[in-house]
Amino acid sequence: ISNGTAVLGLGNIGPEASKPVMEGKGLLFKIYADIDVFDLELNTTNVDEFVTIVKALEPTFGGINLEDISAPTCFEIETRLKAEMNIPVMHDDQHGTAIISGAALMNACEIQGKKLDKIKMVVNGAGAAAISCSKMYLSLGVKKENLVMFDINGVLNTERADLDDIRRVFATERKDVQNLVDAMKGADVFIGLSAGNVVNAAMLKSMAKNPIVFAMANPVPEIDYDTATAARKDIIMATGRSDYPNQVNNVLGFPYIFRGALDVRATAINEEMKIAAVNAIAALAKKPVPEEVNLAYNITNLKFGRDYIIPKPMDLRLISEVSSAVAKAAIESGVARKTITDWDAYAEELRNRLGGNDKLLRNLTSKAKQDPKRVVFAEADTYKILRAAQIVKDEGIATPILLGNVERIKAIMRENELDLDDVQIIDPKEGNEKVEEYAQFLYKKRQRRGITLLEARKMMTDRNYYGACMVEFGEADALISGLTKNYVTTVKPALQIIGIENGVNRVAGMYLMITPKGPVFFGDTTVNVNPSVEELVDITVLIERTVKQFGIDPRVAILSYSNFGSNEGGVPEKTRQTVKALHQKYPDMVVDGDMQANFALNTELLKDNFPFSTLNGKPANTLIFPNLESGNIAYKLLQEIGGAEAVGPILLGLKKPVHVLQLGSSVREIVNMITIAVIDAQEKARAQNPKSTSKRK
Repeated sequence: ISNGTAVLGLGNIGPEASKPVMEGKGLLFKIYADIDVFDLELNTTNVDEFVTIVKALEPTFGGINLEDISAPTCFEIETRLKAEMNIPVMHDDQHGTAIISGAALMNACEIQGKKLDKIKMVVNGAGAAAISCSKMYLSLGVKKENLVMFDINGVLNTERADLDDIRRVFATERKDVQNLVDAMKGADVFIGLSAGNVVNAAMLKSMAKNPIVFAMANPVPEIDYDTATAARKDIIMATGRSDYPNQVNNVLGFPYIFRGALDVRATAINEEMKIAAVNAIAALAKKPVPEEVNLAYNITNLKFGRDYIIPKPMDLRLISEVSSAVAKAAIESGVARKTITDWDAYAEELRNRLGGNDKLLRNLTSKAKQDPKRVVFAEADTYKILRAAQIVKDEGIATPILLGNVERIKAIMRENELDLDDVQIIDPKEGNEKVEEYAQFLYKKRQRRGITLLEARKMMTDRNYYGACMVEFGEADALISGLTKNYVTTVKPALQIIGIENGVNRVAGMYLMITPKGPVFFGDTTVNVNPSVEELVDITVLIERTVKQFGIDPRVAILSYSNFGSNEGGVPEKTRQTVKALHQKYPDMVVDGDMQANFALNTELLKDNFPFSTLNGKPANTLIFPNLESGNIAYKLLQEIGGAEAVGPILLGLKKPVHVLQLGSSVREIVNMITIAVIDAQEKARAQNPKSTSKRK
């Protein structure tokens, strides 16, 4: 709700002109926290009228976000509404900036080696945001006697008679400060909530060692970022702009604060909830950054430091971290009318609000973390592999083992500040006792298949062969390769060394497609070119078993260009015979065909036209293609045009886990495949020793 008297960067433009800004704010609530918002623009500057109108709206809304209301009336409006209403009311221009900059200040002080209760702070600006920010900084530990504030008329000191009660709180008794130049000498922190270009390089040079400067005037900051960083190499600089590091952006706070407040039916947004948001935002910045955030901002390896003191707005973890903290604080401080007991379930609910397409991936990640496995990487001399290795190491998904040139790997680690110093690195080309042991093993296994001992020794300098032997010998639990090599080059060593598991006739390739309608499994997409009926049966059995391991009840459709006998011969006949064989051999399997893909995925269409199908009731989630070309084309079309996320190729049927990456996979895709490999290793270990237990409790 706004009256348009203090629109960011535009000033008093009135309620009509402010409407596009308010509509945009409403969209941010929906996009980032799934909150439905109505923007209301009130044509009044009278405090009593404003309060009366808003109070009358209480039965309609769960909370009120006050926006772009000029000082000092904004203070009175918010104070009265908070006292007289039983739903959360927050003036974001005040408290949003205070919360985000408060988190940034905490982290900046930590990096710069400063204590909040010792820093000397200059605040330039005495409007709503500046007052609220200063109050927040005092709550966080800054001493009032160490804070000097300026408004348009100069320093706020005890000799000024024009200060209202709100600003008088921040009046200094210092006599040595007459202007901003004086105040900046020896200051640790500058907070700008005023106007552009009021600070110069000379002022920054007079500040204390390791200064912190938040120049938050928009769109022109108090001092240009490049000017500031050129003047002081030891500076931590933040602005309100998105084109520089450390953007103090209220979108990091207000969607999630209201989300947490609404979810516990809070009667207010109190100081405890705001402090909880500050701490949650500050803590999140110290955690490893998801690769999708790096990609969104075109940054190689974002990590906590001078150029990253608060999270980026595109970090999807904000909703679960901040909203949970706010909701918990509301409950503990007594303003919640609803209690949450299962916080893990609540966090999952919050994540699902942002689309939820990757719910299965999150479940698989949780499963992998219960019993992490050793994963060997055959292409560890690439940034993507090393970045993925750090992610799975940090998240407790897997223990990486790196294969490749040691110096090259360490150089990439240094260049990108990757923390993998404690990870084992092996270069098969350097030679070790294992090379000979593995070569003897391969020679004995393949000596009647054209391989000499000399060739076996040479093969063991190839990282795919060496890695496969590590898995076969139990020195690693899974192998990941294929980022820079074609599929056959990666699969061949695994087939020669590890081989096909007992009871399985052939290997197959499967993709997990993450779609808005849920996960769908595609096969065979990578191995069998034109499978026979017998081979299609084997492929279906392999894939159906794997889908069950992912905790999903498989509903299998054998696809064709025909529907239940509408065409004769060729592919339709092959798929019908496959279904017939599956029904006979595996009567409990939920499978049907031949059928076209749209009927397999559209329950209404299937029910109306083929009510006898065993798939009626729910759509198929496992699609078996009649040949490699159809499966491969289908998953790539869905990925590129349909926007589905493809996880795979998942190699099925080997005795031990070896998984092949797509050529040029992203870091996220590599992490997904590592997760799949760990779960595969867990399942194979469980099958070999059913009585064994994992870390699960």
